[in-house]
Amino acid sequence: MKKLYFILIFLFTTFAFAQHTTANETIDGFKIYPNPVTNGKVFISTTLNAPKKIAIYDILGTKIIETTIIGKELNLSNIDAGMYMLRVVENNKVATRKLIIK
Repeated sequence: MKKLYFILIFLFTTFAFAQHTTANETIDGFKIYPNPVTNGKVFISTTLNAPKKIAIYDILGTKIIETTIIGKELNLSNIDAGMYMLRVVENNKVATRKLIIK
């Protein structure tokens, strides 16, 4: 039963975030690697490589981290293992992806 609630909440948050972005607002060349994160670092690259506002949410929609990065590297070593939503804003364009931390 807990797995069912987990899946329903995850799907709800995924659709809620997806409504805020449209096809013409996505970030050009957006890549996130490695995913799943195993070494506590994730790299976020884009075509422009401009400063990025990062927000990470848990499956209940609670904001875990809000920061800005200038390069590509984001340190996630202080976050517990689990499934999260990563929201990246660069030059008023938005990309949202599922992020898994092992």
